[in-house]
Amino acid sequence: MPARADSFDLARLNLRSGEGRRIELEVELGSFRFGEEGYVAEPSVVPVLLDISRMTGNGWALRLRFEAALRGPCMRCLEDAAPRITVDAREVQQAGGGDDLESPYVEGEEVDLRQWAHDALVLALPAQVLCRPDCAGLCPQCGADLNKDPGHTHGPQVDPRWAKLGELELE
Repeated sequence: MPARADSFDLARLNLRSGEGRRIELEVELGSFRFGEEGYVAEPSVVPVLLDISRMTGNGWALRLRFEAALRGPCMRCLEDAAPRITVDAREVQQAGGGDDLESPYVEGEEVDLRQWAHDALVLALPAQVLCRPDCAGLCPQCGADLNKDPGHTHGPQVDPRWAKLGELELE
């Protein structure tokens, strides 16, 4: 069983330039706010693969991979949704390399795995969290679930701006 870690000390690997390691760990993802709704990652602690490569100039190339479900309300029908999300995130840490080569998750020789995994999952989210890809949502008039009643209608609707014209008696 992989060890649980919120952070990882890169220095303890004693890697030389060009060397690399793959490490299996478990990281807690926590909860999320997305579209003003609360979501929870399932499982809350996920197994992750961390690939670490030592670069020249004492830099690091990092890759984090995992899969999790995000449980919460569907953004169309408000039923329970739990889409599976695959994350494959990469970071580079090269001291003095500018903003493009400095990772916000690496402080000295320590990687903040929990924050990186959390942020990577948020960036991998779809534009809408849905219960299923073809979710029909709710009726805009009465709020009926259109997934349960696909033939739901209210008959022809008169635009309220033109309703008074219907009262005219033209002879």
